[in-house]
Order: sequence, then structure tokens, then C-alpha cells
Amino acid sequence: MGKKRIVKKGEEGTEEKSSVSSVSKKRADVGILSVQSTYNNTKVVLTDVKGNTLAWSSSGSLGFRGAKKGTPFAAAKVGETLATKAQAIGMKEVSVVVRGVGSGRESAIRGFISKGINLTAVKDTTPVPHNGPKPKKPRRV
Repeated sequence: MGKKRIVKKGEEGTEEKSSVSSVSKKRADVGILSVQSTYNNTKVVLTDVKGNTLAWSSSGSLGFRGAKKGTPFAAAKVGETLATKAQAIGMKEVSVVVRGVGSGRESAIRGFISKGINLTAVKDTTPVPHNGPKPKKPRRV
């Protein structure tokens, strides 16, 4: 099934490994929180001021499946998990950029600020078509 591990005398596997998510090497005081909310899912990305990704989460990665991924409850859980990651990084304040028309837009932000991180600005960059694609011709029966 798998490789067998041979342990020689004197080698005991007692070494502890520190988890990367709990102890992060990157430190940032100010960041940008990008929330992409669709009808089917909510994705949240935490970046520094330059745009480098520090942490991310989505409702699908938390175990929500199917129609439950697009709910405000799932989005709030995404915001809370990302806030705990942000606290480990040392984040103090965040500006928010929101994209999309899903139901998890506001609840993801509320879940994030519930952990005590200050919110400086909220910007909506939802793509809106000027005219959109040409509609289909009517069906001839």
C-alpha cells in the first residue's frame, strides 16, 4: 500500500513540526481583503498593500458543498477563518474590495471584522457591462 518506514536505533520520531498556518513568517500591519461573491461560492483573499497574497479561503475549502456554498452563513465562516489567519500574521487594519453579486458579500466582511480587525475602506468593483452581449434572436417555431 505504501512504503514501509525503517526506523534505526537511536532515531525516534519525536521531533515536533510547527504548523505553517499557526506560525507565519510574514508580518503585515495593513492589508487588502478581496471578497469575490458569486451565486455559487464566496472566495476571500488577504493581501498586503503591494498585492502579494498572504492568506485565502473559500466556502468550498471549508467543506460546504453544493447550494450551501453560496449562503451568507458559509461566507461568514470564511471571513472568520481568514480573520484568525490575519491575526496570526499581525494584521491591524484592512481595506476591503468587493466583487460580485452573491449573497455572501456583506456577511463575509462582517465575519472578518468580528475578530477585532479595523476596517478602513470598502470599495465595490463589481464588473458591470456597458451594453453586454447581443441577445439571441427570437426562436422560430
